[in-house]
Amino acid sequence: MTEQIDYKSSGIDYEPIDKLKVYAQIQAALTGDLLERHGFTETLTSRGESAYVFDVGEFYVAFTNEGLGTKNIVAEDYDSDKSDYWRYLAQDTIATIVNDLATVGATPVTISPHWAVGESRWFENENRSRGLVDGWKVACEQVGASYAGGETAVLPQIIEANTVMLSGAAIGIIRPKERLVLGEKIRAGDSIVLIESSGIHANGLTLARRVAEELPLGYETKLSNGKEYGDALLTPTHLYSPLVDRVLEEGLDIHYMVNMTGHGWRKLMRANRPFVYQVHTIPRPQEEFDLIKRTANLSYKDMYETFNMGAGYAFMLPGDQAETLLGISESFGLEALFAGQVRHGEKKVVIEPKQIIFDADSLQIK
Repeated sequence: MTEQIDYKSSGIDYEPIDKLKVYAQIQAALTGDLLERHGFTETLTSRGESAYVFDVGEFYVAFTNEGLGTKNIVAEDYDSDKSDYWRYLAQDTIATIVNDLATVGATPVTISPHWAVGESRWFENENRSRGLVDGWKVACEQVGASYAGGETAVLPQIIEANTVMLSGAAIGIIRPKERLVLGEKIRAGDSIVLIESSGIHANGLTLARRVAEELPLGYETKLSNGKEYGDALLTPTHLYSPLVDRVLEEGLDIHYMVNMTGHGWRKLMRANRPFVYQVHTIPRPQEEFDLIKRTANLSYKDMYETFNMGAGYAFMLPGDQAETLLGISESFGLEALFAGQVRHGEKKVVIEPKQIIFDADSLQIK
């Protein structure tokens, strides 16, 4: 096909969303003093980060609330009754939550689900509903957090009858306090280490679903590795929280961490620091990304600004500790890559192998 299918034309435009986020952060910060009535103190610099942090004295508490997006619609359209996919989707939902929580150095303590449907009969399919419960339990065990009580809402006319909205929230603790990571320590010369993704994870699925509509075989389209497109999209997201815990337990001086979700590789410059994030080596993206690029007629810049392109998590730390991080990651079965360095200069992300530059204006979420 010749017509381009981008994220905006698929129905997702980050610009008004990001403007709202910035406004919300300004207004929310005006309520921070209310924590003092409980004897707690807000960590103001956590505003705009992936998790909100406050000081309770002996340790920090971190909180985040996240949603899966539209990934479950792939399962509903591709193979709605396969229980494995619903267990995977539960893990995906928890991953969106705890991978964000971990970026500030927090260990998840408890995770609460929020599942909303358009009609209660959606839960009558036990392969789906029990798959979600079982998957939530297993993923909680994998990250060492309790499965808290949640919400199963029925919202006719707000949510379509044949689908579900998957989201949740988590509380974590940062103990000892020295584990807190908010980006203030980023320095020129820091190494950028990228940890592999398992595939698309949970970002860009609206565009990926739009691509399926253009394929004669839809989700049953075979990739070069023989896997079907729908099956590849439903590969569960890696849970990075246990890796982050181990890295911090080993005493590595982590200066910043990024969960490579919405906004793609632009997220590398999420911290409010005026540096160039220069990438000289990139991982090989999974086959589904190549299919999306070709079918949607997208440039590499389009792809890297939307998708994780094979990199699910990023660490920034002193260069002499990068090799240790690579070894720890590989002990978890996760491929890691020394990908670049932080440099002095005007804030931007430079992906040298693809000759891509994202300037500061392309990421306005704070």
